[in-house]
Amino acid sequence: MTGIVLRPTALSAAEFAAFGDVIETDGRDSRWINDGTCRRFDDLARIDVLEAEGRPLISIFEANPRAMPLAIRALERHPLSSQAFFPLHSQPFLVVVAQEGPEPWPVRVRVYLSSGGQGINYRRNVWHHSLIALGQTSRFLVVDRGGTEDNCEEVHIEDALIYVDVGSAVLA
Repeated sequence: MTGIVLRPTALSAAEFAAFGDVIETDGRDSRWINDGTCRRFDDLARIDVLEAEGRPLISIFEANPRAMPLAIRALERHPLSSQAFFPLHSQPFLVVVAQEGPEPWPVRVRVYLSSGGQGINYRRNVWHHSLIALGQTSRFLVVDRGGTEDNCEEVHIEDALIYVDVGSAVLA
């Protein structure tokens, strides 16, 4: 394996702000509803799906775990909408994003580790890797855009110069 090996940092709202929202309840305002039997956390992410007559689309993705180290060979982005992922089984997962700019891809890529109690919402046009489950097959609630317009651009990274490794502790 030749190239740059990236190790994830903990996912936090401050660190991820340039790419979108971290969906989590820790530190968020809430209110009690349903006669005090249910706690409601509102407005956890800025969903953006209405461009070009789009509509909200709610899906469940089932992602197989990836072997580490993982070669980053392609990134995608969605020019017409945001895209949100929230783990349904409290299983940690990796979030790989890239900043805009003229620098080579390896310099722009960032890797975050979700605690499993955190989801993410990519802003429109944010370059990101496809879903990366760790350790076991994992399900995610996904909110993105439905519609007839093409909403996915992909770029291939030549020679797999970027690798992500989480170490064995996260996979156990």
